[in-house]
Amino acid sequence: MADTVREIERKYEAPDDGRLPDVTGVAGVAEVVDKGVATLDATYYDTVDQRLAADSITLRRRTGGSDAGWHLKLPAGPDARDEIRTPLSETLPAELAALVRSRVRDQALVPLVRLVSERNVRHLVDAGGALLAELSADHVTARRLTPEPGDPVEWTEVETELAPGGDPAFLDALESHLTEAGLRRSAAPSKLARALAETGVASKTDKAIKTDKAIKADTADKAGKEGKAAEPTAGDVILDYIRAQIAAIVSLDPAVRLDVPDSVHRMRVATRRLRSCFRSYRKVLDRAVTDPVGDELKWLAGELGIDRDREVLTARIEERLAELPDELRTGPVSERLSTWSQTSRRGSRERLIGVLDGERHLTLLATLDALSATPPLRPAAARPAGDMILTAVLRDYERLAALVTTALAAPPGHDRDLTMHDARKKAKRARYAAEAARPALGKPAKAFAGLMTDLQDLLGDHQDSCVARDALRELAEQAHAAGERDFTFGVMYGREEALAARREAELPELWAEVSREEHRVALRA
Repeated sequence: MADTVREIERKYEAPDDGRLPDVTGVAGVAEVVDKGVATLDATYYDTVDQRLAADSITLRRRTGGSDAGWHLKLPAGPDARDEIRTPLSETLPAELAALVRSRVRDQALVPLVRLVSERNVRHLVDAGGALLAELSADHVTARRLTPEPGDPVEWTEVETELAPGGDPAFLDALESHLTEAGLRRSAAPSKLARALAETGVASKTDKAIKTDKAIKADTADKAGKEGKAAEPTAGDVILDYIRAQIAAIVSLDPAVRLDVPDSVHRMRVATRRLRSCFRSYRKVLDRAVTDPVGDELKWLAGELGIDRDREVLTARIEERLAELPDELRTGPVSERLSTWSQTSRRGSRERLIGVLDGERHLTLLATLDALSATPPLRPAAARPAGDMILTAVLRDYERLAALVTTALAAPPGHDRDLTMHDARKKAKRARYAAEAARPALGKPAKAFAGLMTDLQDLLGDHQDSCVARDALRELAEQAHAAGERDFTFGVMYGREEALAARREAELPELWAEVSREEHRVALRA
């Protein structure tokens, strides 16, 4: 069984003697407790082309210390990583293998580097004896294992690790003390990164980054000599946005598997942004390539939405139920709602994990990699970004405007509901197009995306009300068939109906603001 620990730590270059500085003067530290020296022996695994290292992920099997076992570390923000631990075993546990599948795919994991650390540990505790942080000095010996054994390299580093639930500000105070003692932050983000650099196992990603930087520097240098700033092309801007969404889809895979809150939603949004970008910027990207990929992204979004949509709908109905006074709640309403929600979810999580492990999904990831590496750019992609991208944003806006105009002219009822739902999708597409346009169009694109978000929220609340009413009708029918009172579901139905009417009444005023010409003039400026 795996355990997950949020690890917040910092690493520092240390003198060769590995002596730990005196930190008794740091505010809050009442005592420094010597915990002795431990020998930690870790073998780090990766693909031959170092796909995990490229994304700052480490996978190791370690003996020694208090947490011997398999450790998978995933980035979780500045100075923070989530460490998933499983007990010590000879082979990689299946649950950890699954968490790296979106990166590894069909490649084998091989022992890459072995690190042996002599760790001298101190615990920094407060006046009540509670642990604030761990301070340690590690004398590290690293040896390359793949592609062939190499000569060992050695270094000494100091590490500070915040106690679980601690205040990161304490590490700031501790760092000030350490730098005064002559230490400085390590240039390497992890022991593995330093080992790879110092044993000569440079990753393909590192080389690609250096090459990309060299190309950009050369371009900027030429532009500087010509006396003008290098203007990005439409292809540059759109590809940056596309690659960011591809990275999000891949990086969120472990979070979805671990059932991290909101992870399914965020992955689904990344698929939608990517698909929307393909459609909005068809003058930049070759549809013959992107349309089939868009179809697969739509499939993935649908699979991700099976549970997500029901969760959102259930939460909305629960919110409406909580708003009712006791006298309007009759019958086992909460129990009926819980049964309805759980019945639809039964087995769906297993289905989602099956989708992520399935050949279709892994093929999609490989296709996205290929699209990123060899983008299907049309000739117009070489043009300056401003005009090309502005045209795409305004084109999406015009499509939205036509639908909103139709919705405002329609009488209340089913046809208006459908048109408002279509307008919501167009507002979302215009929003994503404006988000992608920010590097080219600047703050006006950000403001325009904000307007589209406001409109999307109103239209979305209206659509969610329509869906909730369908669900409440179904719940009422189930309650009636079971001999339960369905009065409460009828009351909530009426309240949702009234809310939808309010949103329809609010639409003209909001649209009058969103459609003001000055917003589009600002984009053109």
